[in-house]
Order: sequence, then C-alpha cells, then structure tokens
Amino acid sequence: MRTITVNRYVTPLREGGSMPAIVEGDDLGTYVLKFRGAGQGVRALLAEIIAGGIAHALGLPVPEIVLAQLDTALAQTEPDPEIQDLVRASGGMNVGLDYLSGALNFDPAVDVVSDDFASRLVWFDALVGNVDRTARNTNLLMWHRKPWLIDHGAALTFHHAWNGVVAQPAKPFAPIADHVLLAQATALAQVDAELAARLTPGVVTGILAEVPDEFLALAGAEHAEGPLSAPASHRQAYVDYFRARLAGRETWVNAVKGAVDACA
Repeated sequence: MRTITVNRYVTPLREGGSMPAIVEGDDLGTYVLKFRGAGQGVRALLAEIIAGGIAHALGLPVPEIVLAQLDTALAQTEPDPEIQDLVRASGGMNVGLDYLSGALNFDPAVDVVSDDFASRLVWFDALVGNVDRTARNTNLLMWHRKPWLIDHGAALTFHHAWNGVVAQPAKPFAPIADHVLLAQATALAQVDAELAARLTPGVVTGILAEVPDEFLALAGAEHAEGPLSAPASHRQAYVDYFRARLAGRETWVNAVKGAVDACA
C-alpha cells in the first residue's frame, strides 16, 4: 500500500457522517480522506483497509486505498472550526481512497448491474458484515459506466466490541436483508466456491499485513492483555476470524440465499 502526504485540504464531503474530505496529495493525486479523529475512530480506518483489501482480492472494483500522512498545521488554512478540530484530532497517519472524479451515486431505479455482480457484492458484504449498502445509502458509485464500491468504514461490525475472539464466526448476517441488490443476487450458488477460493490463508494474511501497527495499537489500547494487546496478535485475530468465517460459510451463505428467496 502506498503512503502519500496530504498537501492541501480541498473540500469537505458533508454527506458522510464522519465528514471525510477531498484532499490533494504530494503525488498531485486527489483522494477522499478518512480521518482517524472522526467519531467512528480508528476502527473505521481498519475496516476500510481490511474490507477494501478483501473486495480487491475478490475482483470487485474499489478505488485504490492509500495511507495518508496529515500535518495538523493544515487546520490553520480552514475557516470552519469543525474542520479545524477534525484535522487537529487526526494528525499523523490516516486513510485515503482515490477520488473518482465525475462519478455519480448509484441509483437502483436507473442504473443496471448484472445478477452476477449483485451476487458477488452481496456475498462480499455478508462476509465482512457491511451494514451500509442499502437503498437509502448504496455506497456504490457509477464511474465510466461501471459500479464501484466505496465507504467500508461501517463493515466488520464484530470488532467494535470484541476481545479478539468471535464466538460464532459463521453467524448469519441479518442486515443483509436490507441490501440494495439482494433481490438480484440469484447466482450465489454459482459464485460461492470461486469467491471463497480467492481468499486463501495467504491472501487474507497479506491483506492484514497492510494494516499499520499504529492503527492496531490504537484500536487495542484499552486491552492490557489478550489478543488485542499487541499489534501482531491483534492482526492475527482478524486473520483467524476470517479463516473461521470462510470455513463455516455454508451457514451464512445459506441464510443469504434464504433472504434472496424471500424477495421473490
């Protein structure tokens, strides 16, 4: 994963609950910056990296994810006190996603995707526990006539209250019933084995290797002992979770199939 330095704060994206922003990097690229000091905290950044990495490994279109170094001195250039506070609270490493200039929000009433794509996306969202892909907030963009996945900070719901072990890693993901493309996910049986085969132990380990120790240390700061008390074991806890969830996928995939059938 590349690391860039934020050179300029361009504009806030106020439709996001955490108020991300468009920024310019030292490579002259533009990025959507997710702030570590936002309300969701560093776990939202972990979710962006991990879920985004899994999506990429599955062949789903996601913008490039970068680590973004932010200098709190940039707060001095912003007249809005709320933005100033957010920048000051987010000094150091943050997460950026390549800004898809000209992209439009996906409209399920207008934009068309294949049943194959819908099935792959629903499978992915059920795997990572993404609650934020509904008709009200699709977190899909249409760019060059293709759908792109964005905003995975709300995924990995299990990690907001865990000690490094999930008692039921294969538990069905009930919020999938509200997925914007659920009714189209009619090819789950056809894509299931292929998608699972892409996420080998080595691939999952490689995705977690991209997560900075700094983020894991911050997320596990309240744990004096146990798997979350050190970055290496914290990272391994995520790897173990996804291995177990994939091993037990028959349970949650069948639940998704049932939800699809209920839409018919």
